[in-house]
Amino acid sequence: MSDGTHEELLADIGRAYYLDNRSKVEIATEYGISRFQVARFLDEARAEGIVRIEIRHPSRDVGVDAGALADALGISKVVVVKSLSDDFEQRDLLARSVAEELMSQVQAGMTVGISWSRTMDLAARHVGALPKCNIVQLAGALPVPGGGNPLELVQRLGRLGGGTTWPMWAPLVVDSAATANGLRRQPEIADAVRKADSLDLAVVAIGAWAPNLSTVWERVDNTVRQDGLDKGAVAECSGRLLAFDGSPVVSDLDERILSVTLGQLRRTPTVLAVAQGASRAAAVKACIAAGIVQTLVVDESLALSLQGSTDALKEAAE
Repeated sequence: MSDGTHEELLADIGRAYYLDNRSKVEIATEYGISRFQVARFLDEARAEGIVRIEIRHPSRDVGVDAGALADALGISKVVVVKSLSDDFEQRDLLARSVAEELMSQVQAGMTVGISWSRTMDLAARHVGALPKCNIVQLAGALPVPGGGNPLELVQRLGRLGGGTTWPMWAPLVVDSAATANGLRRQPEIADAVRKADSLDLAVVAIGAWAPNLSTVWERVDNTVRQDGLDKGAVAECSGRLLAFDGSPVVSDLDERILSVTLGQLRRTPTVLAVAQGASRAAAVKACIAAGIVQTLVVDESLALSLQGSTDALKEAAE
């Protein structure tokens, strides 16, 4: 036992367990007590206020009224998380909120479509449980440094949901329309594409059609990039390009993409979209204008940019 007071003992045990991540067995061995006594001391430390646990929901500690922003954007819900300086930590924070929304919105018997992104790859790891549901892969593979595998993502969620999975065994972008058409005729890919016609919920990421703001941008040549820009593309969602007014941008890229179509997303009752960074504000507004976003998960910097643009429109209207 500690030579100090009982309160000091409670503080020492609390620090070892909550801050040093030591097990109750390890603590019990060090102090010559049982693990049941450790558990009792931890309860006592909390009851006495020696140990205080604070749970901060990331969407509640931001300078944006998420409900008001959702109303201004004309969508059902906006979830806002704090903006962080570290890119991976920011993506992981967004991923946790996506996972929470997915777990809260999925109901038994649903067919859920998942479009791969680095954030969605992380989100799948934070999903703890799902009711029995079917999982459809909405976009082919697009390997990126440090990224996971979209098939693994679908398989993991499929195991959690316990239903049927429809993987898309193909890359997202191929070299020609002929190659894409050939792949679309493959039975497994054709089944996944057809299943996207009957989704109850879809989860997608929103990119901007600009350098470093879309994984697809990085995988195509300058001719394809410029063609999209010339036709007014500002947004990219699952490889599909959109103009600022939400209209689809039809280009050669569209014929080389193996993914859910904008029409299929528009017919989906609920689409959960995630986006990061103020530089994607125009892209987010384009996707909302296209009718493919009902729930939006964003960081604070993007939320503030969206809020500023909606406020400016209100002032102009007045």
